Amino acid sequence: MTQKRTVFFVSDRTAITAVTLGESLLTQFDNINFEQATLPFIDTTAKAKKAVREINRAAVADGQRPIIFSTLIDPEIRRIVFDCAGLVLDFFETFISRLEKELSTSSAKIMGRYHAMTNTGTYDVRINAVNYALANDDGISLKNFNQADLILIGVSRTGKTPTCLYLALQFGIFAANYPLTEELFSKGYSRLPESLFPFRKKLFGLNINPERLQAIREKRRPDSNYSSFEKCRMEVAMAKSIFISERIPYLNVTAMSVEEIATKILHEMHLARKYT
Repeated sequence: MTQKRTVFFVSDRTAITAVTLGESLLTQFDNINFEQATLPFIDTTAKAKKAVREINRAAVADGQRPIIFSTLIDPEIRRIVFDCAGLVLDFFETFISRLEKELSTSSAKIMGRYHAMTNTGTYDVRINAVNYALANDDGISLKNFNQADLILIGVSRTGKTPTCLYLALQFGIFAANYPLTEELFSKGYSRLPESLFPFRKKLFGLNINPERLQAIREKRRPDSNYSSFEKCRMEVAMAKSIFISERIPYLNVTAMSVEEIATKILHEMHLARKYT
């Protein structure tokens, strides 16, 4: 029987860090159904008390302790939340005290430093990269491809756009993408479009198993030629042929998340985050 547990991600800012770290731990427990709730911007004692009431209600309703992943900084707010009827796992306390000891100095204990816009230069790098990804999505225009750090190519629905946006927002990478289209394949081509020749060193291919591609396309255009298995099989095979014949590095993204795809691309293409 699958066990159910309520999980709270509590933070004085966005809770992104608490969610990311907490969820990575929860993935190790297969037989438990985790019902998740995010409580961001708990930055006053009043909000902390309200959060505790919500946590305690869940404890009564479930008949067992909720699990709380916390990245709270303020000592008074921490004291209030830590007095709840749940198991509190405090990420900052786990590591900050050991870092303070190792570095022989006290931490700043300032809320939301990581996700705050404390460095406008860093913010501008990320936003400019996002704007670039949007302006150079799906082969809209090739005139700015010379500015790209990376150009993803692949058939429709292999995750090119979300990967470009993730690389832009998380790493400041100028990522464009170019689709290997039905028109290209209908001509029987199994070579790279000539328009991409000048950018060969920036190209990276995304490919996918035809069964998975069909399932994705079927949700977008049910019972269409676009989503037929034969068409998906043909496009995947021809895309792979292009990658191999043109010696373009590529990934099969069938079972990969956007985060995994992006990380693998950065490693393969020797690209680094553009800000610190």
